[in-house]
Amino acid sequence: MDTSQLLPESPIEPILSAVVIPLLKGVIYQENDPPLWGRLVALDAKVRDYVRVLDLELVLDEAEGYAFLRSRETDEGEPGKPAAIPRLFPRRQLSFPVSLLLALLRKKLAEFDASGGEARLVLSRDEIVEMIRVFLPANSNEARLTDQTETQLNKIAELGFIRKLKASSPSAPASYEVRRILKAFVDAQWLADFDARLDAYRRHLENPGEENSDD
Repeated sequence: MDTSQLLPESPIEPILSAVVIPLLKGVIYQENDPPLWGRLVALDAKVRDYVRVLDLELVLDEAEGYAFLRSRETDEGEPGKPAAIPRLFPRRQLSFPVSLLLALLRKKLAEFDASGGEARLVLSRDEIVEMIRVFLPANSNEARLTDQTETQLNKIAELGFIRKLKASSPSAPASYEVRRILKAFVDAQWLADFDARLDAYRRHLENPGEENSDD
């Protein structure tokens, strides 16, 4: 689909269009395209005004180096208010295992930041498996657990929260960089309730079958 077709029909400066269209396609990272990032930062206010017409808002974190568009929160169904514009970015329903893994990765990122370590958090597949293992029965099948974890990691990579890195050798387990955009979706308030959520996760694992919804 040509994302330029999503833009309003009002005139738009070519340089602004060159920033908005990539945003409609997905996340912009400073490290991936410094020139594009520079244009976005310079046009911050104009981009915000323009995407508002599409009922979107710009999330731009200069410190972490990422930017993306999301649907604006609106009060739907109130008397006297116009009907909401259909969402360009629909809500996604995540499975419980994916939600659990996202929570654990966000907690790990918070601990990593608190330790004052390097800028990038990189975890091996085996380290991530160990993070999940504590929530499972002691007799869980090792091969099945690894396969399920890799499936969940692939889903999270598709969502853009982690990036799979090239293995150092064919026999080496995969490693993943936890992308800092995860902080925008799992915020500090969410982490404050993390222990209570983990209790809920443990109860869920004792009674599987439920689904968890997330944006």
